[in-house]
Amino acid sequence: MKAIVCTKYGPPEVLQLKEVEKPTPKNNEVLIKIYATAVTASDSLMRRSDLPGFVLAGDVEAVGKDVKLFRQGDQVYGSTGLRQGAYAEYTCMPEAGTMTGCLAIKPATMNYEEAAAVPYGAMLASHFMNKGNIQSGQKVLVYGASGAIGTTAVQLAKYLGAEVTAVCSTTNLELVKSLGADKVIDYTREDSISSLELYDFILDAVGRRKSSKLKVQCKNALAQGGKYVSVDGGMPWPRAEYLVRLRQIIEEGHFRAVIDRCYPLEQIVEAHRYVDKGHKKGNVVITVGHSNKT
Repeated sequence: MKAIVCTKYGPPEVLQLKEVEKPTPKNNEVLIKIYATAVTASDSLMRRSDLPGFVLAGDVEAVGKDVKLFRQGDQVYGSTGLRQGAYAEYTCMPEAGTMTGCLAIKPATMNYEEAAAVPYGAMLASHFMNKGNIQSGQKVLVYGASGAIGTTAVQLAKYLGAEVTAVCSTTNLELVKSLGADKVIDYTREDSISSLELYDFILDAVGRRKSSKLKVQCKNALAQGGKYVSVDGGMPWPRAEYLVRLRQIIEEGHFRAVIDRCYPLEQIVEAHRYVDKGHKKGNVVITVGHSNKT
């Protein structure tokens, strides 16, 4: 099968498309034929690994004899966690969620490319936003609202009934408005700080990688009892319940995947170069093989 391998740390050019042996599922694993994956910010940071790729969408092609949750033919999406290895035509994953990944049935209303764009943001945004215990009517600010985590956080906060203020650059204002943001702040404007209010929950969706005068001031924009959370707070344990929850929200029509660009697996280097620039909107998706299914 075709797979992307990385034998040393370095720039996107260290990623190589090679033929490797197709894996065989263990008793507690499922074999997934991958149709789509994505290049995440974490992938760029993890190019020292020999099997990059954190997320996937595809079909269960075979199951181990002890598997109970999935069966052959199931359309799934998920995160490979520390196991990685999603830049390939096939991968094996345990049916139960662990640090080596988790799976759930794919939203029926999404194709594979759209579904592959969901897990990374779903895992991280859900984990960090749970810390805020967001209630209807509260004010929420998402700093870095146009990335994979931010676009998910904006939509989740709106689903929970919050009044959402989204912070992004000039070019992404219309995008975050289309996701339901009630107010937007362009952090590149000199007067952006004057637009801040007091918020019940603030999510820094970009972490230490990016900063601005506005971001520094955000920490002082909390209402009494408010909470400020950063994605620098650690990588969460992959949890299938987040994917199950998102599937319901998606199928109800309250959430959409944000895809900036799609590349075929053979252009993985170009995809990583683009993500490394740090300006992607939502997700960059990689198509692996072809399917006539949705």
